[in-house]
Amino acid sequence: MSRQVDRESLTLITGAAQGIGGATARHFDTLGARLALNDREASPALAALCAATDAVAAPADITSRDDIRSMIATLTSQHGPIGTLVCNAAYMTMAPFLEHEPGDWWKIIDTNAAGTLRVIQEVLPSMRSLGGGRIVVVCSYWGLTGWPDASAYAASKAGLISLVKTLGRELAPEGIVVNGIAPGVTATPQLEVDARAAGLSVAEMHRQYAAGIPLGRIAHADEIAAGIAFLADRRLGAMIGTVLNVNGGEVRARA
Repeated sequence: MSRQVDRESLTLITGAAQGIGGATARHFDTLGARLALNDREASPALAALCAATDAVAAPADITSRDDIRSMIATLTSQHGPIGTLVCNAAYMTMAPFLEHEPGDWWKIIDTNAAGTLRVIQEVLPSMRSLGGGRIVVVCSYWGLTGWPDASAYAASKAGLISLVKTLGRELAPEGIVVNGIAPGVTATPQLEVDARAAGLSVAEMHRQYAAGIPLGRIAHADEIAAGIAFLADRRLGAMIGTVLNVNGGEVRARA
């Protein structure tokens, strides 16, 4: 059954130039969504994806509230209100807790947790003008389990899980439906960070992660994109503050 995403108002996807964000943009394009694609800066990858999906490029650094406000003001004035938001932008480095440089540790929190919060805050007036909307936050199963050498990333994603649950309850009376998705290990360029931290090739990193997953493999970005489209479906109005676990069976939790 085809997903019924919003085809009238704008869908904004952050961190869209590659990985899960790029896969989500391509998936939503097949469903007929009107897309605005964000990444930290303009790039050939973002331009190529926008051309392929007939999307509007919306570069902005989500650690800067001024950047976000300018981006959203431009989008809404030129293309109309934003009715669907996919918060996918993230930053990750890995290091043992006591060796992680404090400025970088807090940059992860500021990008992943505070950056997502800023984007949602600035998009809410647009959704309220429409009388409702859909927000999907890309969390991580590391936010449920924690992970060695990833204290900041896991903490940021745990914060997003709590944010999804809280905003789900707070915004539901306005018709703004908030849910999240917690991908397990997924084949995206982010795994290069894991591989460097472990001193392994990317292929070997894939194999090691797959060995601990009941399904026997890591996820594909397209599978996460399909889960995001499910959560953004306009017919799915009673699912509120839920975090969908997509991890090949490695983590099974009521979240």
